[in-house]
Amino acid sequence: MNKDLTVGKAETVLWRFCLPLFGSIIFQQLYNIADSLVAGKFIGENALAAVGNSYEITLIFIAFAFGCNMGCSVVVSQAFGAKEFDRLKTAVTTACIFSGIVCIVLMLMGIWCCNPLLHLIRTPEEVFTDSKQYLDIYIWGLPFVFFYNIATGIFSALGDSKTPFYFLAVSSVSNIAVDILFVNTFHMGVAGVAWATFLCQGISCILAVLAIWIRLKKIPCQKKPVLFDWELLRKILVIAIPSVLQQSFISVGNILIQSVINGFGASVMAGYSAAVKLNNLVITSFTTIGNGISNYSAQNLGAGKYKRIKEGFLAGIKMVWCLCLPFCVIYLLGGKYLLLLFMEKDSGAALLTGRQFLWILSPFYFIVSTKLIADGILRGISAMCQFMAATFTDLILRVLLAFLLSDLTKSALGIWCAWPIGWTLAMIMSVFFYHRKTKNYS
Repeated sequence: MNKDLTVGKAETVLWRFCLPLFGSIIFQQLYNIADSLVAGKFIGENALAAVGNSYEITLIFIAFAFGCNMGCSVVVSQAFGAKEFDRLKTAVTTACIFSGIVCIVLMLMGIWCCNPLLHLIRTPEEVFTDSKQYLDIYIWGLPFVFFYNIATGIFSALGDSKTPFYFLAVSSVSNIAVDILFVNTFHMGVAGVAWATFLCQGISCILAVLAIWIRLKKIPCQKKPVLFDWELLRKILVIAIPSVLQQSFISVGNILIQSVINGFGASVMAGYSAAVKLNNLVITSFTTIGNGISNYSAQNLGAGKYKRIKEGFLAGIKMVWCLCLPFCVIYLLGGKYLLLLFMEKDSGAALLTGRQFLWILSPFYFIVSTKLIADGILRGISAMCQFMAATFTDLILRVLLAFLLSDLTKSALGIWCAWPIGWTLAMIMSVFFYHRKTKNYS
């Protein structure tokens, strides 16, 4: 069901819109968590390390899919808020054509560059073969990743956050079952983990695209929409390119950090792989709520309701802080037991690595969540230069400090300390830019 986010109390509208988004991202993260959990529990520590190692490279591809998602979503949101339905449909088809071309290019690059990338990040020999096998299968599933992201972006732009939740809930639970079937029953190893994800993502993508096609057919138009529009593509790219650059540079930064971590051996890699999945569950949840704030801001910008954008910021902060508290408490007090879910046995070095990571990062979730809400509004009102400045500050600091502090401490502990420093400084910048861009909204 389409939902107009420009009417109703801002806090109530956002809770109703963003909670299904939060549920969706929980199930989305189950894909990656299930892969690592099954690999570590049913195959072994090296398999867990291989899946975690490959995951950092897959984030580069996801960055492009996410950028196409956000570019399409913000432009469609603005058209929906302004009730320009012809332009809305043209924006959708334009985004789909452009995304298809980008996807083909990335598949070709992935096939050619897989080996060099794995060597570049100093992948240990004992996990190299499994890492490459996982990546090869993942690359062939990129069309599903791209068009599923486009579909969910359109749903969100139309104010519908429940339909993607239903798709993800079913496909994620199915992914866990198929993971276990392929690995434990058919003994397919890491390849089984990759094929399970490929299969379940493919089915959810096809169903989501069909649902969007049916939904768009029901929206009335005054005239037949054109298939492709260069001006709309330009507007999509204004949002998409900074979003791609943001996610790509974050991914490259994570790969550089992964290369430092790889130097400490397979046990530290395995511990980090498990802990970073738990951390990504939280950060991606905040990011997704920030994306919801972007859709909310874009619709209200299109409708000329500027005061509601500022109301949305305060409502968003309340929402993410309500989520921060339980995550922080669970990771501080029960992180050990969550990490053991990923491990075949109580591996001392891997477990200690994961616990240190969670202990250092989780208290700063209140900081990074504030940044991501401010970023969501900056993106929704197309303030992309400010958005990029804060993002790059965070990334550059984290990468530089990871190298510097790991060298000073001669341990992975120094790497984990880089996250809170980068988050804090970037949050200050994002909130400052938000206030400066919206100070005249009334």
